[in-house]
Amino acid sequence: MPSSEPSTVTFRRVPPDFRRAVVARFARKLQAQVTKGKPFDCLITGDAQMRRLNRQFRGKDYPTDVLSFAGAGPASLGDIAISLQRARTQARQFGHAVEQEVSVLMLHGVLHLMGLDHEIDNGRMARAERRWRTRLGLAGGLIERVRS
Repeated sequence: MPSSEPSTVTFRRVPPDFRRAVVARFARKLQAQVTKGKPFDCLITGDAQMRRLNRQFRGKDYPTDVLSFAGAGPASLGDIAISLQRARTQARQFGHAVEQEVSVLMLHGVLHLMGLDHEIDNGRMARAERRWRTRLGLAGGLIERVRS
């Protein structure tokens, strides 16, 4: 059942050249099309906070590009954290805008919130990510990058 609550995107120390509205619009599009109306919250932060979160919740002492935390109840799908520093580096590496990279990471995080897990699902998440990337006009996905 669709929620009347919108997904939120919270930014920490984002440079003025970052187009926040592009990412906020994309979050709304994900909620409308991918999550079937279920809201999620996304934090755009830096490597230091991502390292702390990764260490605290996964026992891995390094920053990562995206983390997902499933919601505890029916009101929200859950939370996503994205490293803007990692997104900038990856955007340069793959030749597209940082906002596009944040969108790729956000889609990946949302698919995890929906219960998909590329480490154990025999390609199911990879297929879903590829299908949604095409529909949403996004660059190559995270799973494809690791496999190529």
